[in-house]
Amino acid sequence: MDVVELVNKYGFPIVMAVGMGFIIKYVWEWATKEVKPVISDANTVLIALIDRIRMLDNDLIRLNQKVNTVLHLRGKMIESDRVMETQKVEAQANAKFHEAMDEADNMQPPSKKKKIDPDDAKTASAGEG
Repeated sequence: MDVVELVNKYGFPIVMAVGMGFIIKYVWEWATKEVKPVISDANTVLIALIDRIRMLDNDLIRLNQKVNTVLHLRGKMIESDRVMETQKVEAQANAKFHEAMDEADNMQPPSKKKKIDPDDAKTASAGEG
């Protein structure tokens, strides 16, 4: 039968409703058979990617904490090394100063030896004066 005969026999609204039913059935079958499996697979891949991103984020947080800890400890070690080096240098300087003072005392004749005031010695060893 021809579409024109169907329209003449049943009327335009009835023929269009049946045609629309066939279109809806076609779209429904297409969506459930072709689109839905693809969306399901994409959803699975998306969930896996989100899990990987979370793991990477956790790894980055842990790595950042480790780096901060190492830098903090190295800073403390560097500071303590600097303090130790300063103390060594000061001890060597004090030893050399006392050696020089002893040599100076030994070089002077016994009658001209001067007594050093203990306050002056403390001031000289502290670097003030």
